[in-house]
Amino acid sequence: MTLTPRQAVLWCAALSVCALLLVPGNVPGLTGEGRLTLGVFVLATAAWIAGPVDDTYVALGAGLALTVTGVISSDALFGTLGDDTVWLLICAFVLAAAVGRTGLAGRAAAFLVSGARSVRQLVHLATAALVVTAFAVPATSGRAALALPVFLALAKVLHDRRRVVVMLALLFPTVILLSAVATLIGAGAHLITVSVLWEATGERIGFTEWLLLGLPLAVASSHLAAEAVLLTTTRRADRKGPVRISADDIQEHSESPVTGPLSPAEARCALLLATVVVLWCSEPLHRVPPAVVALIGAVVAASPALGTVRMKDALRTVPWSLLLFMAATMAMGIALADSGAARWLVGGVPLDVPPWAFLAVVVGISTAAHLVLQSRSARSSVLVPLVVAAAAGAGVNPVAAALASTAAAGFCHTLPASAKPVTLFADVPGTPTYTPRDLLRLSALLAPLTALLVLAFALAVWPLLGVPVS
Repeated sequence: MTLTPRQAVLWCAALSVCALLLVPGNVPGLTGEGRLTLGVFVLATAAWIAGPVDDTYVALGAGLALTVTGVISSDALFGTLGDDTVWLLICAFVLAAAVGRTGLAGRAAAFLVSGARSVRQLVHLATAALVVTAFAVPATSGRAALALPVFLALAKVLHDRRRVVVMLALLFPTVILLSAVATLIGAGAHLITVSVLWEATGERIGFTEWLLLGLPLAVASSHLAAEAVLLTTTRRADRKGPVRISADDIQEHSESPVTGPLSPAEARCALLLATVVVLWCSEPLHRVPPAVVALIGAVVAASPALGTVRMKDALRTVPWSLLLFMAATMAMGIALADSGAARWLVGGVPLDVPPWAFLAVVVGISTAAHLVLQSRSARSSVLVPLVVAAAAGAGVNPVAAALASTAAAGFCHTLPASAKPVTLFADVPGTPTYTPRDLLRLSALLAPLTALLVLAFALAVWPLLGVPVS
């Protein structure tokens, strides 16, 4: 393997840090377990940034190293796989597979998009539809795959308006990524954040609490991004012409009917999905954990009599690599907190600043982190434990700081390789799409806007919803 100069410098720096950690006098105040934890953390981060090895393999190796050296127990490592948030994600993918087997997604797209009469109206209707998909499909890459046929149908209808097609190609992944914050199952990074907060502070954020805090931000950031995409990729003349999209146009790219009465399978699946979402949102009333609700829904969705998908087929759609990655990084978070490494790491950082300034730094770093760490889950695994530890020293509510970091880390639009949805829509055979220059132009405008919006929510909106700044 040949390292690039950048990779060589990074690995030299990481190995130098590990060498310094081996000398006790160099790091006063840090225990032996803290040294081991910090060394493993540094090497894992370097591998995520500049290593050719799969992210999950690195995370598992790090978790194993921490277990073998006695920093965490084997029960702590393997117990993370039994965490209820992991089960919530597994069952959510089973439900998503059941929905995917029916024609509900195509029907919803036809219902919303066919009502558009102008380009701006089309953009905001598509944005609203993409935000809603966060409740049905628990991964941004899955939502992108679900939305691709709808984009192809729109591109065919608007083939004579190239800049509008390019704008839609950029709109879909942008909204998918920013709207993930709407729900707890929107991204694996959210589950990592919840786990870190629970281990470090004892505070548990449930599905309802996350929905209350995340959905308004998702709606605001998605529609703000829609306007930014319109502004950076189209001209006034492109937005003036009328738009006419019929259900038949959507039907050409859908294997199941998008109009007419619901089939029995579609009706059952729609009722099941609505019931599960309502039960998730009403958790404070019935006290049934979201993971249990999801498991009940998954069992019904795959049942022989009422289901629309076989369990073994649904389980094939579960991203087991992501789940293992989450479990291993949760174990790393436990080690960082229990060994004192996180507290020591932020101990030398000047924290005597106003809460708004602390949150501004957290949001700025988290927004830019995708330039270094491409995996959203890896970004949360690295940043959230440090943010939570620093927040305690700065007199800031760790929940507010962790949520702000996670929400800001959802911005990853600068490069085609920054996120899977961006990569998917960057190369659509036979259809015009955006260039790296288009992404850079959008990122230059959208990055500061989304960062300021997240900061505004953390300082002004979330305190009204029960999450104070300090």
